[in-house]
Amino acid sequence: MSRAVILIGHGGVPKDYPRDRLTRLRSLESRRMAVGGPLSEEERALDTEIRSWPRTPETDPYQAGLEGLAERVRALLGPTPLKLAYNEFCGPGIEEAVEDLVDSGFTEILLMSSMFTPGGSHSEIEIPETVATLQVRHPQVRLRYLWPYDLDLVAGLILDHVLLVGITR
Repeated sequence: MSRAVILIGHGGVPKDYPRDRLTRLRSLESRRMAVGGPLSEEERALDTEIRSWPRTPETDPYQAGLEGLAERVRALLGPTPLKLAYNEFCGPGIEEAVEDLVDSGFTEILLMSSMFTPGGSHSEIEIPETVATLQVRHPQVRLRYLWPYDLDLVAGLILDHVLLVGITR
C-alpha cells in the first residue's frame, strides 16, 4: 500500500486580492449556503480566481506559515510524501490534492487539518463531506481524515511551547 499525507489549511485571502471581488464571492457563497445548491458559474469563477491568485510571503503570510509547517512535517515523515491543500481561498483545494495523489498511484491518503480545536464548521463538516464525496469517487483508495485531534495531545503541545518560550525568551 502506498501512502501519502495531505495537510489541510484554512487558506487566506491574499492582501492584494481586489476587495470588491472578495465581497462578491462572499455574497454569492452566503446566498448559496442560505438556499442550498451548487456553486453558480460566477461563484466558481471567482473561487478559481482567488485560489490561483499569485502569492508571496508578503501578500499571503498564512500560506507561507503553512508551507513552513509542512517543511517540518515532511522532515519527520521521511519517505512518506506530504502535499498541502486548502479548504478555501487558496489552491490546491482538497479535491485537487487528492486527485493528484490518486493519479500518482497512491492507495492510502491520510488527511489532517491544521485546525486543531473542535467546533469549527470547516474541520467538523466541510472537510469530512469533501472526503466522503472523494471516497465514493475513489473506492479503491483508502481515505482517512485524522480528525478530531486528541485534545490532551494538543494541550501537551501548547504546554511544551509555553514552557520553551517562557524559558528562552
